Amino acid sequence: MSSEFHLLSEKVAQLAAMTQSLRRENADLRLNVSALTTENAELSRRMDEAHQRVAALIEKLPVTAPTPADNEEETA
Repeated sequence: MSSEFHLLSEKVAQLAAMTQSLRRENADLRLNVSALTTENAELSRRMDEAHQRVAALIEKLPVTAPTPADNEEETA
């Protein structure tokens, strides 16, 4: 009986240790998710800004009519 109690006590201790370990790991993962979410938002914002700058530059490009030489290249 005493050995069964001792074995059960060891298993409870292992379970408690594993629970604490998983809680720490979960907390670390939550911090990582938070940091990555913030980084993702920043990168998304930067991509939007870059897209707007590229779109503004494209609008500034002069529009030229195709020349006969351009048409020949397309048919070749």
